[in-house]
Amino acid sequence: MGKEASRNAQKNELLSTVQTILSAQLNSDVLRVGPSEIAIPGVDAEGNEFFYLVKISIPRGSRNGEGGYNEYDAYAAAEEYKFDLEEKAAKKAASEAKKAAAEKEKERKREAKKVVKELNEKGLKGMIEGAE
Repeated sequence: MGKEASRNAQKNELLSTVQTILSAQLNSDVLRVGPSEIAIPGVDAEGNEFFYLVKISIPRGSRNGEGGYNEYDAYAAAEEYKFDLEEKAAKKAASEAKKAAAEKEKERKREAKKVVKELNEKGLKGMIEGAE
């Protein structure tokens, strides 16, 4: 058996195991819908039916430029994903801080306009009363 056939056999065995476990745990149908996919029925809060689709694949990795592939490294991919999530969280926090500062500045300007308006009204009243 070649490398590809061996991996496909292992993938099929894993898919069957996952199907059996999910079927038992969820007490629900777990349907094999493709050579690498299973579907699990669900119901949302409004009673609408939908399906989860679970796909199991054996990634090849990136091309190495010599007509082959570099081995896929899930540990490196997990680290990269973790880094991406942390980066997104940091960007979101910075954006939230910027929005908060902008809102604070808007509020400060609103208050300043109120004060100026009050002063202008008082000054105008004083000028009217002084002219009389």
